[in-house]
Amino acid sequence: MPTNRIRGLAKLLPEWTWNASIRRPLTSFNPAKEVEDRVLEIEPVYSVFDFDAETYEEKKNISYDECKSYITSGKVTWINVDGLKKTEIEKLSSDFKIHHLYVEDILSVGQRAKMDDSENVIFCLLPMMYYNDQTKEVETEQVSIVLGEGFVISFQEDPRRDVFDPLRERIRSGGKRVRGGTADYLCYSLIDIIVDRYFGILEKISARIEQLEDILLLQRKEQTTLARISILRREVMVMRRAVNPVKEMIQSFIRSDSPLLEEEHEKYYKDILDHITHAGEYIENHRDMVMNLQDLSMSQINLKMNEVMKAFTLLAVLMAPATVIGGIFGMNFDIIPLSHQKDGFYVAVFLMFAIPLAMIVYFKRKDWF
Repeated sequence: MPTNRIRGLAKLLPEWTWNASIRRPLTSFNPAKEVEDRVLEIEPVYSVFDFDAETYEEKKNISYDECKSYITSGKVTWINVDGLKKTEIEKLSSDFKIHHLYVEDILSVGQRAKMDDSENVIFCLLPMMYYNDQTKEVETEQVSIVLGEGFVISFQEDPRRDVFDPLRERIRSGGKRVRGGTADYLCYSLIDIIVDRYFGILEKISARIEQLEDILLLQRKEQTTLARISILRREVMVMRRAVNPVKEMIQSFIRSDSPLLEEEHEKYYKDILDHITHAGEYIENHRDMVMNLQDLSMSQINLKMNEVMKAFTLLAVLMAPATVIGGIFGMNFDIIPLSHQKDGFYVAVFLMFAIPLAMIVYFKRKDWF
């Protein structure tokens, strides 16, 4: 492909699609690597909510030593850790008695969603997703959640953003279900917010699919549209790979007989299961729609090519009589009909035009074009 052609496409597509240096790989987790090679050394930022039905306390940007003091507060404690640093996570896990295998999972980003329970804590991780309106890219971030007796600890990769602000507002405003609930209910609320976020991204993916469909059917810009469809297919694949394992994780919560999970809260996890099932169905529908769009785009490209070939074939067929007549009258023989008559030239030219016109009338009646 010529260089100027590539530059032209680059102006129409997001930079990450053609600049491999800023593109995030589809598969970012490799268990064969050493843990040190998979750790994102980002200085963590700690924040704490400590609450019960009557009161709450909120602290931001505090030190780890201040977080540790809430282990025996007697209330429900939510510690949010933004940023992953191996030494800090290991120190926290030691104080809160979190198994070292869970620590490895927290530090190894890019994993599929899963849930596991031990004697004293329940551990789960799942993807938190965002839609970047500028790059048109679905971005994922691994969130790890540890549920213990009276506390919940959440770990995030990126300290710059999360989706938990609605939950924070419910705690501040005295929401009865959250403030009056147990740590188990707080864990459910965190997972529920993450899963509900998926539907907003699916709506934007759906809008892009409809837009591409309109472009294909109305404007017929096949070449650039096919490139955009390929990009969109990658985004749907990212969502599919991230969301499908979340269903298994929620089912593990429902099947678990851990004493940390209240039986009366099982219906809430079933509600999340219903949401994630719907999200999975929507993703499969979007995947099928994108594949259909790709087939439609390829069909339109082939149809356009067939029309071009049809036009060239028709032109060649219409020129054939003139070529034959010109070839006959151009032969080096003395005796050629009409060659020595004064009207011979005009008769030959007339035949060159009359025969193609008759062929056009015949083709039209046969509806061949």
